[in-house]
Amino acid sequence: MATTQKRDGGGMSERRRARLRLEISREAARLFWKQGVTATSGDQIAEAVGLSTRTIWRHFRSKESCAEPIVMQGVVTLMSVLRGWPRQSSLEDHLATELARFRHEEPPVDLADEVLGMKMIRLADTEPALRTAWLMACDQTERELRTIIADRLDRPAGDLEVRQHAAAAAAVVRVLEEHIGAAILAGADVTEFTDVAAVSRRFAQAIRTATGGAVGDPVA
Repeated sequence: MATTQKRDGGGMSERRRARLRLEISREAARLFWKQGVTATSGDQIAEAVGLSTRTIWRHFRSKESCAEPIVMQGVVTLMSVLRGWPRQSSLEDHLATELARFRHEEPPVDLADEVLGMKMIRLADTEPALRTAWLMACDQTERELRTIIADRLDRPAGDLEVRQHAAAAAAVVRVLEEHIGAAILAGADVTEFTDVAAVSRRFAQAIRTATGGAVGDPVA
């Protein structure tokens, strides 16, 4: 029977492989947060998931890299919103509308995964290998922002100015995600982070400032 799903060398579909990698990443992240990266072994991660250690190494190059999928969850929701940014909408309006929608619809990322992502980003402050995973996620964010910004400015994604604006916007996302995550995990008052309009304004205004006003307004 023909199939439309791409398969890797072992015959596993890409979707199934991504789900398995995320499941492994969840358990690795829980162990890293509970007992530290150094004290966590590949065998422990495998046991937590119910797989062989050999299977873990088929999907990840090291125990630290197991954190990469869950770390990426920290920016999945925001990037899914930005990909659908209509040209006729301002960034503030679009973010506020789409983030509010998730109160009534299932968001792209489960809350539990969001929190695990925050924990790994926070742990990355003192764990160089996890910092690498977070910066890789930020690099992917920057690459996607190039496409989004290029479309709004009617320029090629490889244009120098587009790349500069994408780098600046990605830096805003990184810093704010780190700030918000650290505050929430520290038990700070989360009122300002649950106010969709306020969070939307914060991200939009920071991106406007970082890009010199080039990104944020509606375009024809």
